[in-house]
Amino acid sequence: MIFEDVKQLIIERLGNDVVIGEETGGMQPALLIAPERIADVCLELRNNPATYFDFLACLSGVDYGTDASKFGVVYHLTSIPYQTQLTLKISKTQDRFFDDLPSFPSISSVYRTAEWHEREAYDLVGVFFENHPDLRRILLPDDWEGFPLRKDYVTAEYYKGIKID
Repeated sequence: MIFEDVKQLIIERLGNDVVIGEETGGMQPALLIAPERIADVCLELRNNPATYFDFLACLSGVDYGTDASKFGVVYHLTSIPYQTQLTLKISKTQDRFFDDLPSFPSISSVYRTAEWHEREAYDLVGVFFENHPDLRRILLPDDWEGFPLRKDYVTAEYYKGIKID
């Protein structure tokens, strides 16, 4: 199934408001999905016998920069039986305050591997995943301040009296 076929299938099964755009200029085209519908899309793509995207290869949190004040998540799905891949993207504008993190639905109920990927995105970019079963830091200590992959992150000079190079 090619990119356009997958796009049409999603629209037919879930409605016109689900796919809000597409990126076809890069090496791998991506469907831009309405953030609140990402779990529905992933479930349809996993369960539909025509697509059977049975593997979440990667999930990455994205900070689009301080000027854009936009955050997103990129999903790389793979259909092992059909030997094909698909990229999905969701995003939203959001203030850059730590007390109001950008929030997206978790897809851990669709792909169990998303539990770890979403924890990484939370830990490093500060993306919150609604209904995640165990959302906490995974790579950094619990008391770490900030999110190191944000564009405006400033590395502390010291952590608990230890100089950070």
